Amino acid sequence: MVHSTVECAACQLVEPSSDWQAIAAEQAATALTVTRWQHGQPQQVEDVLAQEVPVALVYNGISHVVMLASPADLEDFAYGFSYTEGIISKRRQIYGIEAKAVQAADGCLRGIELHIDLATAQFSALKEQRRNLTGRTGCGLCGAESLQQVFKTPVRQNIPAPALSVTSIDHAMMQLKAQQPLQQLTGATHACAIVSEQGQVLHVREDVGRHNALDKLLGALLRQEHDFTTLWRKHWVLTTSRASYEMVQKVAMVGGQALVAISAPTALAVNLAKDYDFLLVGFARPGQCVVYHGALADSVSF
Repeated sequence: MVHSTVECAACQLVEPSSDWQAIAAEQAATALTVTRWQHGQPQQVEDVLAQEVPVALVYNGISHVVMLASPADLEDFAYGFSYTEGIISKRRQIYGIEAKAVQAADGCLRGIELHIDLATAQFSALKEQRRNLTGRTGCGLCGAESLQQVFKTPVRQNIPAPALSVTSIDHAMMQLKAQQPLQQLTGATHACAIVSEQGQVLHVREDVGRHNALDKLLGALLRQEHDFTTLWRKHWVLTTSRASYEMVQKVAMVGGQALVAISAPTALAVNLAKDYDFLLVGFARPGQCVVYHGALADSVSF
């Protein structure tokens, strides 16, 4: 756990001043003393908060985007975001990543820059995309100039979705809680997991943002050199969040065929699942769930 202030309104921003040392998920937290009221009585207790830090992705010296994220597993985040946003299509198109802490004069952490060494062809395409962007005052889909750019073309593998069942979903959910150390400390983060057909949770990543958690998970798989052309025949993604269209699209971008969410999907997410012929499940609870598109392998009850 990091016992330091992450945000400081009075701090003056300075240039990146030091290398950022990678930390585990449970270290991305800050302890402080708070007043807790119970039964009409106040009590001073220690609380633990999830850190939320501006993270800038800088490609070949040019800042592309700034995201608010948990400051753990950032190399996974850089790879996953780059892949799901279509900046890269292969792991080797990133030559290296250097993380730099952006600190104020008093040492207060103000953000982290991820300096990504991108292959020439991919960087040229990224610069061309940036040149084509029009100016605008505010949007919910920053970086998209037109509706055509909102919906990316996913990997089409023409393989069936993995054979999920209520049993395997339930098994995965029972395992997931124990693999969320930052959530257990703070109660403020999302998690995404890669799960086998049998419901075995294999990898988990956490973040204050559901999209970031998913990018970190997919980036971890990419860095471990999993073969996406075969991985998704027998594996699926579980998220503790709602299933927005971005979550469906990000999974589809790496060739995934199935997403299970603990909360609800949006209507747009369901439409995308139909377009991708993608298994989309929501409201996953012990022994029950709602299938919005596709089909489960069985209907086991408990």
